[in-house]
Amino acid sequence: MIKLLHIETSGKNCSVAISIGNEIVAQRLVSAENFMHAEQLHVLMAEVQQESGIHWQHLSAVAVSKGPGSYTGLRIGVSAAKGICYAIGCPLIALETTAILAHYAAQTNTSKFVIIPMIDARRMEVYAGEFDATGKRITEDEAIILDETYFEQRRSQKLILIGDGAAKCASLAGDGVVIIDTLPHAAMMISLALNKYNEKQFEDVAYFEPHYLKAYVPGISTRSVL
Repeated sequence: MIKLLHIETSGKNCSVAISIGNEIVAQRLVSAENFMHAEQLHVLMAEVQQESGIHWQHLSAVAVSKGPGSYTGLRIGVSAAKGICYAIGCPLIALETTAILAHYAAQTNTSKFVIIPMIDARRMEVYAGEFDATGKRITEDEAIILDETYFEQRRSQKLILIGDGAAKCASLAGDGVVIIDTLPHAAMMISLALNKYNEKQFEDVAYFEPHYLKAYVPGISTRSVL
């Protein structure tokens, strides 16, 4: 059976799951406003390893959310995934964060809605892409400033907005738009990762980098060094 470790750290959730085939055998999730991924990720990984009884050397592959999302969160998750792949020589699978959310929405989308995952990028900006009702990508991800114009162009479509950037669209989106205010987590990754494993869609472990979408701009620290 195919044994996969799933790591999702693109947002406020820090989550890990282990699956055998289509079944989740262990999962952990913590969520915090102050991004405790560096402190929590390896603790969660150790817990799911112990609960599942699956040692890393028995993994078929490691799947990781590649972004877009939090720069720091993505770096931590991808670094952990690459470290395990290097250590045991297993393949690396990368999943787009928007695709994870779209797939989750598509599982309960019985109507012909267009699915738009929206990842909060602060203020009225989101990272977003469009998917059809089955979760198949229509447009590439981009950074979008939300305003009335964005939704005016889509008034003829039935829309599902999903992600932590979706809630702030409620006043702009209008009636008939379904809003699912949720964060991606590792348990959402199972079937997408399994499909990529079966199709041997693996990343080059040495050169793989997260999909930041926008260049990282460091802020100025307000802490005193004295």
